Amino acid sequence: MPDTARLVVGCMTGTSIDALDVAIVRLRGTGLGMAAEFVRGHSVELGALGPRLRALADQHATTAGEIAGLSREFALLHASAIRETLGGPPGGPPLRGGFPDLVCVHGQTIFHAPPVSWQMFNGAALAHELGTPVVFDLRAADLASGGQGAPITPLADWVFFRSSQPRAIVNLGGFCNATLLPADDGSPAAAQIDRIEGFDVCACNHVLDRIARETMGTPFDADGARAIAGTASAEAVGELRDALASQSRAGRSLGTGDETGRWVDRWKATLPPNDLAASACAAIGSAIAARISGASGALIAGGGARNRALTNAIAATFRGPVESTAATGLPIEFREAAAMGVLGALCADGVPITLPRVTGVKPPAPVAGVWAGIAPSQSRP
Repeated sequence: MPDTARLVVGCMTGTSIDALDVAIVRLRGTGLGMAAEFVRGHSVELGALGPRLRALADQHATTAGEIAGLSREFALLHASAIRETLGGPPGGPPLRGGFPDLVCVHGQTIFHAPPVSWQMFNGAALAHELGTPVVFDLRAADLASGGQGAPITPLADWVFFRSSQPRAIVNLGGFCNATLLPADDGSPAAAQIDRIEGFDVCACNHVLDRIARETMGTPFDADGARAIAGTASAEAVGELRDALASQSRAGRSLGTGDETGRWVDRWKATLPPNDLAASACAAIGSAIAARISGASGALIAGGGARNRALTNAIAATFRGPVESTAATGLPIEFREAAAMGVLGALCADGVPITLPRVTGVKPPAPVAGVWAGIAPSQSRP
């Protein structure tokens, strides 16, 4: 394969619906031979779109016109955020004159209960705004072929994080998902990829953010400060841990209906907010550590990686070192967006991005992605 260099943009909004993250990744090589370097990242608030997206994801009744308009406005927010990211920090140099080779967008998860799933996005609107090929709807092909459509990041994790020791890559998002990477022993890429494991673990920030919204009057518990100040209730921890362990054992992708809101409703009337948050962190951390126990070390990322109570709970029960992905050069807030960039490039190269042993898709896995704008094989004039 030729040693090409591409500048790719990945975009991510997670099920926490808290922000839009944009990552620029430089890729050298193609297909499974590519190497990825994080270049730059930028996050923007969803503003007035946030409550509207959350209402839709919470299955509140609305109109077709509202959904169509929201999808277009969401795409235009992506265009603005991508332009800001390409322009760089104030006074800094722009990249490549203002456009990347391609953009990959996750879209907003509005509903996920395989085989039905919807990552809402208007790819044509973004492609028109940027004049750049856009790939989106990455889960659909896997779902259509009998898979769960998730997790979809394990192959990107292998590109970014493979090492001489087996590693767990843990995303602390609305739901926690994890990739277990085998040791890079010099064997062919295909052989290593066949040994990758990936799975959804349990509800995570969905629980913590709901506690913050409903008992603290804030969108989230910044740095886990309120949870650190609280005292966990053994009974509450045990009840939530049982529910989370059941999710972890289910062997399916988590989504709509798995947010464990009933636990929050039950205990918020009994426990003070700090104790409720401490109990949730203890239960979630324990469930995550148990699920990744086969790895010798863990790299954590996602919004929950800033929650000290949660990360302390994971470290307290996991037998190996726990570090953030920032230790490898990829900031925790941009791990998923950067993964989208890698996955988009793999789609352009005709490489299936989902793994049968991870999503349950019938082999061979299909090539994913819906394209808008310039076809990836075309070159700009």
